[in-house]
Amino acid sequence: MLDLKQIREHPQPVQERLNLRGDYDVPALLALDQQQRSLETERSLLQARSNEIGKQVAQAIRDGADAKGAEVQDLREQGNQVKAQLTQLDPQERDLKSQIETILLSLPNLPSPSTPLGKSEDDNVEVRRWGGDYLPKGTLLPHWEIGEKLGILNFERSTKIAQSRFVTLMGAGAALERALIQLMLDRHIHAGYTEVIPPFLVNTASLTASGQLPKFADESFKCDRDDLWLSPTAEVPLTNLHRDEILAAGDLPYYYCAYTPCFRREAGSYGRDTRGLIRLHQFNKVEMYKFVHPDTSVTEHEALLKDAEGVLQALNLPYRVIELCTGDLGFSASKTYDLEVWLPSANRYREISSCSNCNDFQARRANVRFKTAGQKGTQFVHTLNGSGLAIGRTMAAILENYQQPDGTITIPEVLQPYLGRESL
Repeated sequence: MLDLKQIREHPQPVQERLNLRGDYDVPALLALDQQQRSLETERSLLQARSNEIGKQVAQAIRDGADAKGAEVQDLREQGNQVKAQLTQLDPQERDLKSQIETILLSLPNLPSPSTPLGKSEDDNVEVRRWGGDYLPKGTLLPHWEIGEKLGILNFERSTKIAQSRFVTLMGAGAALERALIQLMLDRHIHAGYTEVIPPFLVNTASLTASGQLPKFADESFKCDRDDLWLSPTAEVPLTNLHRDEILAAGDLPYYYCAYTPCFRREAGSYGRDTRGLIRLHQFNKVEMYKFVHPDTSVTEHEALLKDAEGVLQALNLPYRVIELCTGDLGFSASKTYDLEVWLPSANRYREISSCSNCNDFQARRANVRFKTAGQKGTQFVHTLNGSGLAIGRTMAAILENYQQPDGTITIPEVLQPYLGRESL
């Protein structure tokens, strides 16, 4: 959530930064804010008048006035009139506050000054590439054909069990998924992240705090009988680990990593990636998350990116780093790097991780602050998140990049100890 005080004090710069992300009306927000503050001032004056009348009643009685006499009754009538006015103001003020909060919750984060300008993914900037073409010559199959031939991916039975865009992992496929999860967690824990197994169901407040609600309600699965949703990413529960807490500055940073299944409707994506592991309603992911001091969030962002890259490098998978432009940023992000892994069957790179610096945007929504010893007041922490990595897309990349002419799949060397085998 953006800082309303910042919007009041610097409306033009805020409007200009928001214009880079879409059509947002800062003057309309400020007009509501002015109305609310005017009502607040009026209410404060009326409340002060009500208190003063109360004191006058008490003083008159102490001075010997008859409690049921005309003087006291007149004061009480004045007090009742003031209270009636206050009663009329309260719902008006609540309504204005609700409208302001609704608008604030709908505004995306402001792009970092260093974020490239652009309107769509076509304007994203390639930062670097890693890895080369080491694939065997010959016919290259897409990962879903490879998986079905090996009997490790079953999409047909998944449709029978649930619906389309689900997958059942069989035998070595299930083992490979577990091995990837364990490899990623082991690497991140070694890098200083604390492993978390959070609830996979989250409440509305948690989704709102992380920025998924209200904007992405249509993308999420909700349990209608409860205030619970299937988590779309571990970013949600990790954001809320310290909701409404004041942390000690000396304890920062906090690093967390978590494996969770993720659930997304993929609304609006029908017709795209209908086959394979790229765009499923349920998928596994290992997430990295940081709560950091604002002074260190830029360097922490680069370190987060390196941690995600380290997984791809350990698996020896070709990838590139993309810096997202202003028009392609996620809702909560101020600056984002995407990692895109090479998928030879598509002859293109596909996103496998998004590493974002959200500055104080999520912390303000979740009310996560820190206090420096010996100083007055508190500040909002900065939060960062990144996939480390999306498991299904990693499996797809392994199946395609490590396929052999005889139809087998060579297991990346770093995974062989986890699986106890060298090929599928």
